[in-house]
Amino acid sequence: MGSERMSDRALGRATLARQGLLRRTGTPALEMIEHLCGLQAQAPMPPYFALWARIEKFRPDALSELIERREVVRIVAMRGTVFALSAADALTFRPLVQPLLDRDLRTNTQYRAHLDGIDVAALAAAGRDLVRDRPRTQLQMRPLLEAQFPGRDGAALAHGVRGLVPMVQVPPRGLWGRSGQPALATLESWVGQPLDPAPSLRTMVLRYLAAFGPASALDSQAWSGLTRLGEILDELRPQLRVFTAESGTELFDLPDAPRPEAGVPAPVRILAPFDNVLLSHADRRRILDDEVRKRVFTQNGIIKPAVLVGGRVAGFTTTTVGKDGVILEVEPLTTIAKSHRPAIEAEGRRLLKFAHPEAVTREVRFTDS
Repeated sequence: MGSERMSDRALGRATLARQGLLRRTGTPALEMIEHLCGLQAQAPMPPYFALWARIEKFRPDALSELIERREVVRIVAMRGTVFALSAADALTFRPLVQPLLDRDLRTNTQYRAHLDGIDVAALAAAGRDLVRDRPRTQLQMRPLLEAQFPGRDGAALAHGVRGLVPMVQVPPRGLWGRSGQPALATLESWVGQPLDPAPSLRTMVLRYLAAFGPASALDSQAWSGLTRLGEILDELRPQLRVFTAESGTELFDLPDAPRPEAGVPAPVRILAPFDNVLLSHADRRRILDDEVRKRVFTQNGIIKPAVLVGGRVAGFTTTTVGKDGVILEVEPLTTIAKSHRPAIEAEGRRLLKFAHPEAVTREVRFTDS
């Protein structure tokens, strides 16, 4: 018997349900971060907005305190980008994605020529030694590494250390309302525990499905940056449900994961910049049309705060802060019915109150009004 077909709309509802985007919950921040397999965090503030979109009455201090208590860390992980991960997940996920970071040393067009033929074990050891007594930024590492590896470019050496050694960006980097350079310490020294000596790729893939499924092998690879995950899914097939997407692609899912009916209403949501729900599938049609994607994903790598209407990306927002007030501009990328606009305005005001509680005035505007 063939597998059950799932429409793009049904896939979208399933993913939004798991992401906490169909209904805000009272889930604690740490539990939500672990359920979502971390939050994309190459900029300091997006994780706060990602949690605000998903958790009822979320307070920024809830995440800042987790970072200060070293229960959440900012570390290079999936796709070779910075994630906010629980300390426990960082100790497991980072060893699993190490192959893609090793590969980057050979393929990174900016640095590979400067790292060609280098003794990677010696470079990793040098990097660990530099942060043994105190955290250092990559900029501070550069001249010190150049002294140990004469004739090599310091920026390339620091980038190599970033990939070879699991390092966290220590506070105040990543704290709400504060700033700081990304000073680095080794993950193990920061959290006081060793890396997982036997991390399970199977478990990682199952975790991904719980947060982003149903999904294909290519989807899981787009999320993680790893390859050959189709082999893992084939091994897991007996314990999974299998569906067929509108495109004909085979999709895998956990048997008991939520899969709402396609007609379930989806509320207006304003996503965080770089929100991982937009970046964790090879085929994004479940919530994002390709023409819309080209407007939300900029050429310089910025992912704008997307507006979800009816479960799909319909626009993005831009915030302007003035002397006394703050304005949220909503730029529609599809036709947004007048009946939806009050809900977008209400969500926008809630966002502005969260982000700018001190503002005297808060206004939401539509650029096509």
